[in-house]
Amino acid sequence: MASPKSAKTRSPLEQEIRDSFKTRKRVFIGLITGSSVLICLFLAMVWFIPFVGLTTIHPAAPWVFGFITVALILAIGWAALALVLNILLGRPVLFAKRLRGITVKLFLPLMTLLGRAVGIPKQTVRASFIKVNNELVRGEGHRYPADRLLLLMPHCIQNSRCKYRLTYDIDNCKRCGECALAGLLNLRDKYGIKLAVATGGTIARRIVVQHRPKLIIAVACERDLASGIQDTHPLPVYGILNSRPFGPCLDTDVALDKVEWAIKEFLA
Repeated sequence: MASPKSAKTRSPLEQEIRDSFKTRKRVFIGLITGSSVLICLFLAMVWFIPFVGLTTIHPAAPWVFGFITVALILAIGWAALALVLNILLGRPVLFAKRLRGITVKLFLPLMTLLGRAVGIPKQTVRASFIKVNNELVRGEGHRYPADRLLLLMPHCIQNSRCKYRLTYDIDNCKRCGECALAGLLNLRDKYGIKLAVATGGTIARRIVVQHRPKLIIAVACERDLASGIQDTHPLPVYGILNSRPFGPCLDTDVALDKVEWAIKEFLA
């Protein structure tokens, strides 16, 4: 894995992406710390409440159950600490190779609930999760052949007045320039990667099965990206938020320079 670039050698776009990540990671670190503390407290209560009753089974039963509970608490605490250090240092630490899976499957739902309880909007939690997921995917340091990279776009990125159906054949696009798809097709042709448009989760899963990528660069809103990252795990997904000048799910857009930057980050 190449050493990280210094601030002086980074391009303005890369610096913008990194600065955006820094503004989100504080929310993520706070929520993941709170979530892990709540889980540990819950496990401790699970052990303490039936402590007296377990002695009727066997005198050692409370201590065996307590040992298991403490082991779970230590494992969750280790995972949370390792993940926070990974975020702060930008590389895996404490022998943590599967932190992205723990984040996706365990912490995100709890973080969403905790964020709601303390007044943090769900969209903010999801955006923070996406940013941290992206850093974890990049931190793995893998590069992939062009034919194993998939650009996955939402159908709302197509101009709503366009009469051509692109879900089943992206090359039906006439590249008129009325939406971002012309630029995305140019990136596909330039780098030799795959590009597809999905109308929903079911179609997206079918596309993934059909193309069998090693990595997905996905463009969508916070909700769809967060759920897509969960659905496709352990397949890595690098998420890029779309822009919504006309509101959600209508004539959305994406910064092509950010998409191209992501392609270069992961292309072998």
